[in-house]
Amino acid sequence: MCGSVFDADFRVFINLRMQDRYYIRRKTKMARRGGMPGGMPGNMNNLMKQAQRMQRQMEESQKELEEKEYEASVGGGAVKVKMSGKRELLSVELSEEVVDPDDIEMLQDLIVAAVNEVGSQIDADNRQSMSALTGGLDLGGFPF
Repeated sequence: MCGSVFDADFRVFINLRMQDRYYIRRKTKMARRGGMPGGMPGNMNNLMKQAQRMQRQMEESQKELEEKEYEASVGGGAVKVKMSGKRELLSVELSEEVVDPDDIEMLQDLIVAAVNEVGSQIDADNRQSMSALTGGLDLGGFPF
């Protein structure tokens, strides 16, 4: 009888030790993988590397956008404007029929409309590029 009680206590002790080993082994594997149950990151180095990679991609994308040239024309091609991705005005082309000394206001309005059109093209390209990097996540007004 005494042997059976001892065997039962010993089995409980061994069972607890095996559970502890399993728990420790499981936690170590999760830490190596970089995550804990529930989706929380366990390895901050991996998270930092991801953030740095995303930052590099955003900088490269921004640099590509700044090197691009955008063009818009208004008034049936009477006014053409070229602008860089940095929003620097590169050129303004005017057709002869739009230059009327008696109607300078129309020419001014056409130039403003062309510059605004190019600006909206740049904004749309920036949004599309950032959306591709962030997976469509709206970052709520960050100036990219």
